[in-house]
Amino acid sequence: MELDSYIRILRKRWWIIVVAVLLTAASGFGFSELQDPEYTSTAELIIEPARPDLGLTQSTKWLLRTYMTVADSNQWAQKVIDELQLSMKAEQLRGNARFAAEDDRMVIKLEIESPDGDQANDIARTWANLLIQWRDQQNQRQRKEDRVDAYLRDQPRYVQSWPKTKVVTAAGGIFGLVIAGVVIFFLEWLEAGIIRTPQDLERQLNLTVVGAIPSTD
Repeated sequence: MELDSYIRILRKRWWIIVVAVLLTAASGFGFSELQDPEYTSTAELIIEPARPDLGLTQSTKWLLRTYMTVADSNQWAQKVIDELQLSMKAEQLRGNARFAAEDDRMVIKLEIESPDGDQANDIARTWANLLIQWRDQQNQRQRKEDRVDAYLRDQPRYVQSWPKTKVVTAAGGIFGLVIAGVVIFFLEWLEAGIIRTPQDLERQLNLTVVGAIPSTD
């Protein structure tokens, strides 16, 4: 199909594209506005050896996932629940928590999801403090030069993780473009064999129309 054919189709069917995009984008926006918001609070714990020794640093990197595994337990989740007096079970709280060990940065990352942003911050902070206290207890058994400290990089801060209204609205608009393309293709396919104007005849037969019999109406 030549470029002028696409231009002709766009001039003829542009309203289908506009209507489809507006409807689907508006639907996506409306869907987002009806959703209950979810928030994610992030806390980063820096794990730092007491001395810049290659052996101690390497050992700490190897143990980073062990520290994370210790923290990611029902026992610790229950401690958080008890301290904050939350009305949920340990398994439920763990289901809203995600841990990740980043050995290149010597960081344990904790993310907490909750419909209450401030509560998510409180949970992340409390859980992180439990790990800090645990490391302090472990350090008491070690020589000072062999200790590994843990501390918060910054205080936890929450962001709204759902719904992402702009993303959903944009996705709705893109989906509208797809729908419009399908509809236009179907309409063009239906009218492919219909000749209404001399231009249609020229396109179908690849001939030049030199004259036409006027209508008797």
